Amino acid sequence: MISRRMVLAGVLAVAFSLDGNISALARSGRPASFQAIDSNHDGSLDLIEVKNAALALFDELDRDHDGTLTRSEAGRRRLGRREFFAADTDKDGTLSKDEYLAIVEQRFNAADVDHDGTLSPAEFNSRAGLPLRRLVY
Repeated sequence: MISRRMVLAGVLAVAFSLDGNISALARSGRPASFQAIDSNHDGSLDLIEVKNAALALFDELDRDHDGTLTRSEAGRRRLGRREFFAADTDKDGTLSKDEYLAIVEQRFNAADVDHDGTLSPAEFNSRAGLPLRRLVY
């Protein structure tokens, strides 16, 4: 017979990564590391992989499930006031998925310092990659 304690131990074993921290994938169901975003496992991130991770975050942030993000839903640390309103091209006070992905693409291009169309782990984790990471984590 399986006890509650055994079930709880199994759930915790799945939720905790090897280093003892709850993995972000277990918490949210979306990628939380370079390796998780790198869906083709080639050691670099292309724009499609990054946009897929950004869309997963967008859907998580969209608490009212209306297909747009308010400034509150997007969060201040993710997008500053000026950045949010600059990205809101239709000036409706929210970001659509297309508007959000446009910012993701701009930040991807800024992080791609060697302009090869992909991000290496070094580029992604660099200071130039920080604004992009905020849109995908």
